[in-house]
Amino acid sequence: MGWQQAWPVGQQRFESWVKTMTALLRKFGLVFALLLGAAPGQAQDQAWLQIEAHPNLATAQDRARAYETLFADVTGFATGRGWYLIALGPQSPAEASWRLLELKQQGQIPQDAFISDGSNHGPRFWPQGGLPDPTPDQLTAIAPAPEVEPVPVIDPLLAVEPEETPREARATENAMNRDDRRTLQTALQWFGFYSAAIDGAFGPGTRNSMADWQTANGYEPTGVLTSSQRAKLIDSYKADQAEFGFATVSEPEAGIEITLPLSLVAFDHYEPPFVHFNEKNGSGLRIVLISQPGDQASLAGLYDILQTLEVVPATGERSLSERSFTINASSPTLRSFAYAETAKGKVKGFMAIWKPEDDARMQRILPVMQASFRSSGDRSLDPGLVPMTEEARRGLLSGLEVRKPRFSRSGFFVDDAGSVLTTITATDQCGRITLDRDTDASVRLTDVASGTALLTPATRLSPVAFARFAPGLPQIGAEVAVAGYSYEDALPAPVLTFGAIEDVTGLNGETDLRRISAPVLPGDAGGPVLDRAGSVVGLLLPAGDGARKLPDGVAFAAGAEALQALMAQGGLVTTPAQTATLTPDALSKQALGMTVLVSCWD
Repeated sequence: MGWQQAWPVGQQRFESWVKTMTALLRKFGLVFALLLGAAPGQAQDQAWLQIEAHPNLATAQDRARAYETLFADVTGFATGRGWYLIALGPQSPAEASWRLLELKQQGQIPQDAFISDGSNHGPRFWPQGGLPDPTPDQLTAIAPAPEVEPVPVIDPLLAVEPEETPREARATENAMNRDDRRTLQTALQWFGFYSAAIDGAFGPGTRNSMADWQTANGYEPTGVLTSSQRAKLIDSYKADQAEFGFATVSEPEAGIEITLPLSLVAFDHYEPPFVHFNEKNGSGLRIVLISQPGDQASLAGLYDILQTLEVVPATGERSLSERSFTINASSPTLRSFAYAETAKGKVKGFMAIWKPEDDARMQRILPVMQASFRSSGDRSLDPGLVPMTEEARRGLLSGLEVRKPRFSRSGFFVDDAGSVLTTITATDQCGRITLDRDTDASVRLTDVASGTALLTPATRLSPVAFARFAPGLPQIGAEVAVAGYSYEDALPAPVLTFGAIEDVTGLNGETDLRRISAPVLPGDAGGPVLDRAGSVVGLLLPAGDGARKLPDGVAFAAGAEALQALMAQGGLVTTPAQTATLTPDALSKQALGMTVLVSCWD
């Protein structure tokens, strides 16, 4: 038999012998003797971990200074042959042997570090400030140490657990039970390498995820994990579980079971339909469980309500189906994820709120919550579980702050596609503009001279009514109606305020202004001013310019001619006015049907 054929058998015998001998040596406390290259019975009293050597004193001092940030026992010695050694110690040989193993495993010292008995140590150059620093002459005047044949160092890690071949790895893998296989798949899923079912079957999907994990961790991507690789993966997974404190939380009152990171959140209070878990130890994470009676309509209502909350940013992906919804909202300062489903007359779900800097952590937490969430039992959170004010009960906001715009003003539709005219101050310095709370809009054109702006909705709208413009100038003293959201977004619909035309010019003779007398409020600005035929004669402007304040009941409106000119510039065609006087009900329907709430958001 040639050596090529005999080697595998010999190697196996050698590895078996090493394992046996190492175990015996450890049992009798003699491993350090092998590591030092000394025979049993010749153990030294002191030992050092020699971690680096440099031919330049300045370099060696810099490296010693760096190591001193990690270790309290950094020492430096000259050898007399132009080299400067950096070591850790002294310590007992037994302590040195296991410290060498531990620090190598942690990657804190080079892999070629070894244990020295100090026989080649000359004058000490480190630490500075301890003994006087040796002079350069002292450092170079050391007698050369005798040449010593290097003694092979036995690394206990390799001696005890040599890396397996793929064949050996598969053999140890075959010995795993189904629960162990599922745990391995769960760990791969936890770190983002596996997305299929946790079934304990190692098919192509699991093999590919193993290979991806090996590549990411610097191993050869064989698709079969060795025993040590499996141990590293599982230990890392368990360490994360311990860090986040995952535990199954059963909420019998809410009828929900879910796994939550209880190291980061703690139960705070019930406020139907929510169960609040607030941040713990400054984690910045909040979790809210959702549970209420309801059907598909209730689910859709909850979907709309959640999007009015401050903790649900306006941007991000959203989807609503017949049986469930998902909201994945984000902004530069906030993230939130919400999920809810309806079944058997109940609506149940959860919401998580966190900061953008915790995105990586949440990528590992959210999948656990999603995979573990389930409805348990036939109960939902009883609305009478805790006392609630009628205001809190109305809207189901329960302690979560509603997201509100900076301010709201009025506007009115000018065509059947939903284009809107409003005051320019309603759009100035807004991060986002909405129409009637829900529809995003953008500024199409502005006219600084008249103080007006033309808005385009993000999606085509079908307004109940839109503006018709009266020709010529209105008569002084003619009765007019102003439609607007006087109280901004506090009321769900606009109101009508009646007044009269006081003049057809401004105080300084401006021909594009109409002075009216009417008890208007700031929220009315941007709303239409209509005559008794329901035709627009102007657009209400904000009261005053900041430096001057108009008397109560006095306001100005941009004239219809300026409004039509802005529309023409934007490519819109105006609709001819009707001349017949409308009944009060018809005038109200026309005025309120064309008026829209314009909101400015940060």
